Amino acid sequence: MKLIIQIPCHNEEGTLPETLADLPREVAGFDKVEWLIINDGSTDRTVEVAREHGVDHIIELSHNQGLAAAFMTGLEASLARGADVVVNTDGDNQYDASGIPDLTAPIIRGEAQIVVGERPISAIEHFSPVKRALQHLGSWVVRKASGTKIGDAPSGFRAIHRDAAMQLYVFDRYTYTLETIIQAGRLGIPIKSVPIQINDPTRESRLIKSVRSYVWRSSKTILRIAVLYNPFRFLAILSLIMLIPGIVAFARFLVFFLMGQGDGNIQSLIIGAAFIAAGVVTLVGGLIADLIAANRVLSADIRSRLLRLELSQLPKSK
Repeated sequence: MKLIIQIPCHNEEGTLPETLADLPREVAGFDKVEWLIINDGSTDRTVEVAREHGVDHIIELSHNQGLAAAFMTGLEASLARGADVVVNTDGDNQYDASGIPDLTAPIIRGEAQIVVGERPISAIEHFSPVKRALQHLGSWVVRKASGTKIGDAPSGFRAIHRDAAMQLYVFDRYTYTLETIIQAGRLGIPIKSVPIQINDPTRESRLIKSVRSYVWRSSKTILRIAVLYNPFRFLAILSLIMLIPGIVAFARFLVFFLMGQGDGNIQSLIIGAAFIAAGVVTLVGGLIADLIAANRVLSADIRSRLLRLELSQLPKSK
């Protein structure tokens, strides 16, 4: 069994040495442990630092493509290098690497194929109340959308079995954390979480430049997830919101019309017809979006099969 620990990196020369110093070279249940970094267009000495500290594999992206792209590139590179399990962590040493055996243990025991590290969100002192609330909200939305019981969906500290990694694909360029959990739930991939600890922050988060930015990006991600993975439900609710006032306005006109006062209430007919038309169009859009979502699942399955075929033709990694 081979474990590869991957780290997406963008200008991490200052924090990478400490991160690598904490990574294990031996983990229970594995014959071999290797390290892999994905250099996401760094302009500093990230690559040189990685080589100096004994990183086994360095994957170079031509330019900064974002965390989600770096994560997916790392997964495929790890699979190509024979990984049976991939552990993803951050280059800023946010996560306590001593928790890696806890992440991989459920996979070794056959209890899960994806294990997410659950941070003690409510006890993290440097998280603002707004950030804590959004973290909990995001996790709740993901639990509802995925049918899983993951307590800390935004956590990037996770272990992924080879079979699960072949089935995952991220559409969001901002982050991979929420979307991969929803995919796992919808694909029936066994997933669970385990408690982990975190280290003191070494730098400001690059994903969260301000509270306003975090609120906006998190809200956008949550909304996108709702539309992307439950399009009919989302648009059906939106359609209902428009249909109800439309029907009420139309009924108001009908009542006045039957009373012989229709000429003076024509505005109710116009408003009602407009709302009803908008509601019907939105509902039809939901049906079309649901068909597109089904096609997306088929496309992901085709990608998974092609990836399996491609990997099966590679020389066996020792």
